[in-house]
Amino acid sequence: MTMHVGNRWRSPAAYAAVCAVLLTGCQGAPGGGAGGDRPGGRAATVPPGAARPSGYGAVFLAVDECSSFGRTSFTEVSCAGERAAARVVARHDGTARDGPRCPATTDFVLHISERRPAFDEDGDGVVPRGYACMRHLQPPHPGDPGGGGGPRTIVGDCVHSLGDGKVRETACDGSGEHEPEFKVTKAVDTRSDCPASTALYVRLGGTAPVGCARPV
Repeated sequence: MTMHVGNRWRSPAAYAAVCAVLLTGCQGAPGGGAGGDRPGGRAATVPPGAARPSGYGAVFLAVDECSSFGRTSFTEVSCAGERAAARVVARHDGTARDGPRCPATTDFVLHISERRPAFDEDGDGVVPRGYACMRHLQPPHPGDPGGGGGPRTIVGDCVHSLGDGKVRETACDGSGEHEPEFKVTKAVDTRSDCPASTALYVRLGGTAPVGCARPV
């Protein structure tokens, strides 16, 4: 995910790369970008008819239930089975944009919207529109601090400059496509609460909405 930033780094080259504006968070699907709330994005939109409820729970992909591999086509499966890929850590109705935020270390988001009369939980022919915050059953976990992905930017994450005042999350260990340039070291209420070493301000959202980032 693409982010806008506030910069007080004094290096001329870096100053040209990032502007003094807050990072905009977003929520997206696994695979490569970053976001305050961030494949270049982290949320997968599932078209009508793509999901296939399997009857493992009263509610399709309820908390602690598991999904198979896949982001655009998937099924609910037994968490003990070999097809299980990720577990639901939070489940909400509505849209991710308007609803509660996923937990900080969520790896990716599945958006659910479909009509399948044979499979819905209450017999009315509708699986309610909603979204599931997912965590892989096995590493790697892109939502972990420094992991280089996940739908949210959190303390411990790193970003690189895209130019024109924008940055994108990347793995702190350098294993991603781009080398890290800044690391979020602290979450605070306002910019004035950031330490003097701060070179970049990142909008994180939540109760401590400003991320203080330093060069790496």
